[in-house]
Amino acid sequence: MAATYLGEFAALATAVCWTFTAIAFEASGKRIGSLAVNLFRLVIAFFFLAVFNYFRRGLFLPVDATGHQWFWLALSGILGFTLGDMALFQAFVTIGARVSLLLMSLVPPLAALLSWIFLGESLGLQNFTGMCVTLLGISLVILGRETAEGSKTRGSLSLSYSWQGVVLAIIGALGQASGLVMSKHGMQDYNPFEASQIRVLSGIIGFALLFSFWKKWGRVTRGLKDSKAIGILSIGAFFGPFLGVSFSLMAVQHANTGVASTIMALTPVLIIPFSVWFFSEKLKWKEVIGAFLA
Repeated sequence: MAATYLGEFAALATAVCWTFTAIAFEASGKRIGSLAVNLFRLVIAFFFLAVFNYFRRGLFLPVDATGHQWFWLALSGILGFTLGDMALFQAFVTIGARVSLLLMSLVPPLAALLSWIFLGESLGLQNFTGMCVTLLGISLVILGRETAEGSKTRGSLSLSYSWQGVVLAIIGALGQASGLVMSKHGMQDYNPFEASQIRVLSGIIGFALLFSFWKKWGRVTRGLKDSKAIGILSIGAFFGPFLGVSFSLMAVQHANTGVASTIMALTPVLIIPFSVWFFSEKLKWKEVIGAFLA
């Protein structure tokens, strides 16, 4: 039975890992900035993966991957890590990890749509119904009604959170969804931990190029001086790009992409008690209901 649902169990493990990593990256991002966090966590995760793969297979680098696997996994790393996570981590700083991860509930419907278009995976009425329910849950949290000052009359709908943060989180969801689909297409039967290493390496290269173009290396070197942030970041890197991403690849390898990404999207529910505990966030009932609904 366990082997039958290996992909689903891996997806659940991913959701748990991403809960811890989101908390760690929000805390460290507020100290040293989201750009530095993005690069540091990938470098740390790369060495975690290198050591793990060496003891497991005797290879520090995935040199046994085919050209097809290198191309598609590297491309998924650029889209998922460099572009998608850069937007998501800035959203963490702007609107917080809890709301950002709720918006990441868009990943399952986006992944299902992309898998239907590019991989030919089935998409029926149940899938479309699920997408509508997900959007309803998200809308319940991020939308509110404007009221005139001193008036109890409800007005038009408006965003309850910064629109910049909402847009950044949606871009992050699109990057992760496209990264998952490309990973599944490129990985085939390759080991998920070696596949993760290729994705992480391409993400590091992508950020290095962006930092050079934007001339942001000074921010990176300043971030290295914050030992507390680096410590928190290391925990996030262990649960995120090392364990979480590897489990996510295992999930899409052994289960339908839409099903796997739906289970991974439990993170917005799992993170609720941590957001109250670590960041003293005050929750509204509609936000809790919206998270469970999504």
